[in-house]
Amino acid sequence: MGDREKKLEAAGYPLDRGPKEGPVIDLVSVLGDTLYASGQVPYDAGVLTSKGKVPSQVSVEDATKAAALCAANILRAIVLKLGSLDKIERVVRVTGYVNTDPDFTDCHLVINGATNLLKEVFGPELGKHARTALGMGQLPLGTSVEVEAIFQLKK
Repeated sequence: MGDREKKLEAAGYPLDRGPKEGPVIDLVSVLGDTLYASGQVPYDAGVLTSKGKVPSQVSVEDATKAAALCAANILRAIVLKLGSLDKIERVVRVTGYVNTDPDFTDCHLVINGATNLLKEVFGPELGKHARTALGMGQLPLGTSVEVEAIFQLKK
C-alpha cells in the first residue's frame, strides 16, 4: 500500500468499502494520460449514507461529509481499477452536484468536502484542481451529493 492509500485510510476511508464494478459503466475510463472517473455517490460498503435535499433534509455539514465520501469512492475506484493511487500525477478537475432546495446557494461549501480530501491525499499542489459545484433538482437514488473527477496519469 502506497502513501496515498495510507492517507486515504487514515482519513477514515478503508479501501475495501468502495464501489464495485458494474455491468453498465466503467468506474474509470482512461484516454492517453487522462483518467476520467465516473460520478460517485456517498456509498459506504454498499450503503447509501446521505439522501435528501440540502439544507432542508440534509445539513450542509453532513452533505460536506458526503462529498468527501464521494471523493473517497472515486479514489477507491482508481485503486480497484489501476492498483495504486501512485499512478496519478495530479488532480485536474472536480465537478460536484448537490441535491438542493431551490434557494440554496452554497453548493461550493458542500463540494469543499471533496476538494479537501483530494488535497489531503495528493498534497496541496497536486491535489489543487479546477472545479464546478452545481445545485440540482434531483440526483440518482435521491442522494444528496454526487462527485466526478478528472486526473492526469503519470507518464
